[in-house]
Amino acid sequence: MLSTDHVTDSGTAPAPRRYFVPFAQLRRQPTIVVDSTGLGAALTLAHWRGAATPVPLRDDTSAGSCLRALRAPGTAGLEAQAVTANHFDIDGFIGVWALLHPELALAHENLLRLVATLGDFREIDWYNPLADQALQLACWLNAEEKARFYEPFGAPARRRREDEASAEKFAWFLPRFAEVLRCPEVGRAAWQPEYDRVQQARSALQGPLTHRTDYPAIGLAVVRTPAPVPYYALFGPTGGFDWVLSLYDGQRYELECKYTTWIDLASRPTLPRLPLAPLAARLNELERSSYRWAADQLTDTGPLLRLTGRPLTKAERYADPDGRPIYASSLAASTVESEVVAYLQKGYANIQPKTYWTWAEVRAASSEIVNR
Repeated sequence: MLSTDHVTDSGTAPAPRRYFVPFAQLRRQPTIVVDSTGLGAALTLAHWRGAATPVPLRDDTSAGSCLRALRAPGTAGLEAQAVTANHFDIDGFIGVWALLHPELALAHENLLRLVATLGDFREIDWYNPLADQALQLACWLNAEEKARFYEPFGAPARRRREDEASAEKFAWFLPRFAEVLRCPEVGRAAWQPEYDRVQQARSALQGPLTHRTDYPAIGLAVVRTPAPVPYYALFGPTGGFDWVLSLYDGQRYELECKYTTWIDLASRPTLPRLPLAPLAARLNELERSSYRWAADQLTDTGPLLRLTGRPLTKAERYADPDGRPIYASSLAASTVESEVVAYLQKGYANIQPKTYWTWAEVRAASSEIVNR
């Protein structure tokens, strides 16, 4: 059991002495569930689609909902002292940590929001004065997670359940994060390599060899650039767009539906994600290489459409594009772009953006385009 120090928010009653518990202990005591759902939760603070997060606390990230809750101390269920999550990622960790360290979290609220958004959506406003520190913190969390434990979505390969194995990550990170938050320099040895790689890629994407075309009506950003780059650089400036088509030299391509359409995004309306299998079938009609186009399922956290060689694991699909093989197509980049644009335009022809899509509504929209 990991407990927070007893703290008092200025001008409010003393905050509960909260502590972290593994997800399996959810029902043993009143528990706040972060970035997850579970029966018996005293309070749910999650951006997952359909989660029982109180309406006033809804936010783009689960960490954002936790920070909102800290500013609404009268919220029912917030008096619970136990806090849990069924997996470890940056957004969920920031949310859990904030509930255990409310005063420090609220003092750094804007920075923590940036870190959570970068961790979950890979989006960041590089012109924000806190962007550099947010990147350092995200890179520190990533580096220490991989070095000391296992990569995201890596538990099944180790024959472990994520909800059980992730408790070890929380146990290590929760007492150490405050020091790096206050002074990122103490974690430089860990965050520097990924930080440098992202900054170099960011500079390349801002150079003359990269061209971006936006299709706002269908939420698509098309990025033409010589080689694959880390997600933080590729997706960083794509806020407001839910699809990214990457066109690399050597006729290598990937289309991704971002995580922003898997969760209940609160800040703006979205279009529902569409199934990629019909588009893969169309591209296979045109493809003349030895590879075949294939796509992940509609409910995957970030479905990819790409030419396939050996199947990628979930951990490999979640990892950066420059860390996985991307195969050469026989199709010209202009052909792939036009086919993607035409498919999305047709799929969204009679659909209006809105907030809080249900999975039933998403599947209904998918069935309509499949049956056309």
